[in-house]
Amino acid sequence: MPRATNAPASRERRKRIVRASRGYRGNRSKLYRYAADAQDKARAWAYIGRKIKKRDFRALWNTRINIAARARGLSYSRLIEGLRKAKIGLDRKALAHLAVTEPKAFDNLVEQAKLTRAGKS
Repeated sequence: MPRATNAPASRERRKRIVRASRGYRGNRSKLYRYAADAQDKARAWAYIGRKIKKRDFRALWNTRINIAARARGLSYSRLIEGLRKAKIGLDRKALAHLAVTEPKAFDNLVEQAKLTRAGKS
């Protein structure tokens, strides 16, 4: 009895990989062997990229908060310290959004942080 290879399913599996690699350069978009390697590498970088994206956004938020705080006479670390002592639990994403879109609300937060820090000494 001949060996059964399940050719239709195998061919579809290979075609799926090659179709997913469209747009890659050279053999990586045409030949299964190289397309499979390219897809493995692409998935690995996509996973890493999702982690890096979070890191980059947090750095962006910190920079925006720092610039806005310094414009109001307070450093980033002193602002965060004052907000923490005042028990204001806004995260950095929300603070950065306020700093950019709601300057008056951010001014109030800075004043509260200053008052709390002044009471500290």
